[in-house]
Amino acid sequence: MRRASLLWAAPVLLTACGHSQAQSATTRFTESGVEVTITVSAAQVKTIYRPTRPGFHVYSIDLPPGGIDGLGVPTRLNVRAGLTATGHATADKAVRLLDLPALGLKLPVYPDGLVTVSLPVRRTGPTADIVVSYGACSSSTCLAPVIDHVTTVTLR
Repeated sequence: MRRASLLWAAPVLLTACGHSQAQSATTRFTESGVEVTITVSAAQVKTIYRPTRPGFHVYSIDLPPGGIDGLGVPTRLNVRAGLTATGHATADKAVRLLDLPALGLKLPVYPDGLVTVSLPVRRTGPTADIVVSYGACSSSTCLAPVIDHVTTVTLR
């Protein structure tokens, strides 16, 4: 809790000292083996997906909505109620193809570990809903997917 308080205090202190800095809001949650950190600034939303178990990855933002042959959950970042997307989500990692020879499929995933997805936005209100979906898997196990998890953030 103390760490979160310090994150909020820094922009306020800098503004009080006469420095101009865009304020941002950061929050996080952990569900289905992935810690998700959401940072909202004046022009973008960044989400960091960090699997909490070694050897796990999340699926690509380019995976089709229903997966491939019903397999895989695309990583999604959307906004509503207070923010409007002004572009498309992008990821900071290159996609690799996970080969599933027994099924005759290759699924687009990010390398094991964390990945950051960014979405350019425009502010339209005092609070915003950030909506994320993702699925985390290892080479042998998939965790329950998270679909349309909504986090409401107060914009400063």
